[in-house]
Amino acid sequence: MPSDAIWAWSIIALATAGVIIRPFRLPEAIWAVIGAGALVLLGLLSWQDALVGIEKGLDVYLFLIGMMLIAELARLEGLFDYLAALAVEYAGGSPQRLFLLIYLVGTLVTVLLSNDATAIVLTPAVYAATRAAGAKPLPYLFVCAFIANAASFVLPISNPANLVVFGAHMPHLTEWLRLFALPSAASILLTYIVLRLTQHRALKEETIARSVPHPKLGRGGKLTAIGIVAIGVVLVTASALDKQLGLPTFVCGVVTAALVLLMSSQSPLPVLRGVSWSVLPLVGGLFVMVETLIKTGVIGQLSALLHQAVAQSVPQAAWSVGIATALATNIANNLPVGLVAGSVAASDHLPAPVVSAILIGVDLGPNLSVTGSLATILWLVALRREKIEVGAWPFLKLGVLVTPPALIAALAAAIR
Repeated sequence: MPSDAIWAWSIIALATAGVIIRPFRLPEAIWAVIGAGALVLLGLLSWQDALVGIEKGLDVYLFLIGMMLIAELARLEGLFDYLAALAVEYAGGSPQRLFLLIYLVGTLVTVLLSNDATAIVLTPAVYAATRAAGAKPLPYLFVCAFIANAASFVLPISNPANLVVFGAHMPHLTEWLRLFALPSAASILLTYIVLRLTQHRALKEETIARSVPHPKLGRGGKLTAIGIVAIGVVLVTASALDKQLGLPTFVCGVVTAALVLLMSSQSPLPVLRGVSWSVLPLVGGLFVMVETLIKTGVIGQLSALLHQAVAQSVPQAAWSVGIATALATNIANNLPVGLVAGSVAASDHLPAPVVSAILIGVDLGPNLSVTGSLATILWLVALRREKIEVGAWPFLKLGVLVTPPALIAALAAAIR
């Protein structure tokens, strides 16, 4: 094995560990950027190839900017506080009902707006709801993290990683539903059952308010809500037409923000300051590291191994690659793993059960750890804004219980 490849893989491993462990409590983005920069500065990846890697993430960057803009606007316009009051009223003083309500809403948001939207948009709303109801927020906030991945393969738009895995070979919407409707239902149901069981004691001991003061939703808040609905409509339409999702989301977010700010004569600075811009260099760094893996021959080796396994047994290969991909997402994050998996899947025609297992591993596997998916990292960022810290170990202890049943059920439904 060439020494350059060993050095490159070592840097990528260290940078990934930095993203996961966050030494000195530095943001994840710093470690991703350091890793990407080291690869270029040491001559292990040319700056031209690094730019190619960064460019591959363009659709994801646009998608995230649009979502983060509208989420911050919704927070500032009081939309989250308004929705929180509605949720508490519908719960009627029952923590269990509030838990289920949040899970159902989280499923809907993930399916129609993507798992990143659940992390960015729903998490602040859930925190506002629990604060208004006088509840301990974590059991309900865990719902946002887990359903964001569990429901992320209902539709192609439900997870940006779906676009990364399939690329130009995205199945038509009807074919997608044929492949993933049953695995998605199994994932959503099993995740709820196990998550609900793990939070049973916390919910049983909880007392929440039956009603809270209902804030008035102003014109800006109503327009922001319309903007969020518009994004959902645009994303579903773009998916049905096999179009990329980043630019439409970006345009909807920018137009909605501009209209609200112009109508109320507000400065855009508070909205821009509230956006978690550090997510963009994090994603860019991950894409550069994946480009390095592609250039050092990892894709070719993985493709050869997968085809050997397929030649022996398609079901066994599907089970193996699904589980291996699920574990890999928790080591290197699902976006880069999705890029690698997509490159492997595109290298030659693979049986549908194998490709389906790869996607399920990329989408559902990240529920095991806090850094498994970009959505979970965005969830952590949203929690830190509210001064809530969830460590890697507490999340892992919960993820080990919740993830395997849902993963096994979804894979079984896909490989049937």
